[in-house]
Amino acid sequence: MELIGRLTANAMVNEIKDGRKVINFSVAINDGYKPKGTDTFKKITTYVNCSYWLSTSLAEFLTKGTVVELYGRISANAWTNMEGKSKASLNFHVTSIKLHGRPKSEIAAESKEFKTVSVSDITVPLEDLPF
Repeated sequence: MELIGRLTANAMVNEIKDGRKVINFSVAINDGYKPKGTDTFKKITTYVNCSYWLSTSLAEFLTKGTVVELYGRISANAWTNMEGKSKASLNFHVTSIKLHGRPKSEIAAESKEFKTVSVSDITVPLEDLPF
């Protein structure tokens, strides 16, 4: 199965009792539709908890807002909470990750690093140039 979504928070590396490590993260998948007989567009966001067992070195690249393409299998978890209400969540067991985009905040930060220079800021005399 394939999922494409945006990470909702930075990935976390967790260690289980037997010493194995896993990367846990959550992905938001946006979708929408236009109900029959209306002109309004209805947006739907589905949140999926993900786990990646193959390599923990990818955790540093899985930051909030990053667009990822995930391959793997999905499972549903159902339980009853302490108030007696039925709850459920989706968990995606990831076998392959492709990074498609960085968070908008990182792109904005990079663009602020570049300083524009105008011609009047150049103080080197033009006759001293080597060409």
